[in-house]
Amino acid sequence: MEGLLPLETTQMERSLVKHNDIWLWHRRLGHVHMDLIKKLLSKDLVRGLPKLRKFEMSMMGELTFFLGLQIKQSKEGIFVCQSKYTRELLKMFGLDNAKPRGTPISPSVNLVKDENGKDVDNKLFRGFSDSDYAGCLVDRKSTSGTCQFLGDALVSWHSKKQTYVALSTAEAEYVAAGSCCAQVLWMRQTLRDFGVLIDHIPIMCDSSSAIDISKNHVQHSRTKHIDIRHHFL
Repeated sequence: MEGLLPLETTQMERSLVKHNDIWLWHRRLGHVHMDLIKKLLSKDLVRGLPKLRKFEMSMMGELTFFLGLQIKQSKEGIFVCQSKYTRELLKMFGLDNAKPRGTPISPSVNLVKDENGKDVDNKLFRGFSDSDYAGCLVDRKSTSGTCQFLGDALVSWHSKKQTYVALSTAEAEYVAAGSCCAQVLWMRQTLRDFGVLIDHIPIMCDSSSAIDISKNHVQHSRTKHIDIRHHFL
């Protein structure tokens, strides 16, 4: 900072201009590497970090929880799990007291390749839709759930509360199927950009009434109130 008096210079300790903050921080610390923690192999160096006086810091010990992930460090390696997050989800949906279910397949079963079997089309694209009915106790709105598979891989999914109150389970299932169809159409166009052409894409729905509504767009007394945006199915 110059200009007060000839040949006089004043050092500024704090930046007053927002766009200079990043530059001053970079000038002070230099280049920061993402793998800095891996390089701190010296225990004496690690213990000495909290004693530095230039920047205030504290030692919180070994990392055990980060962004919803449980982290366990041992001699064998670093293990990450989400058991706490899973239990919170079960509690949120009232399933924390549900009976657990074992693995469907026995671990002693030996899987052998079927030489005479038919190859599975890994480009098969299909969608699944489902919905509860008036699951929210506050506004009585239903929740749609959809997922899309490309071959055996789950490539897209979502669970979202519907925007209005459905008057029947068939209506709630029909709205969920419409959301699934919209996602399927978008993903089909994305696959087409990659050179994968898929014409017929089945959508699985467990409501025969919703399937009948999708096949017959004639308005009836029980379906005429459904918003027009859901009738493109």
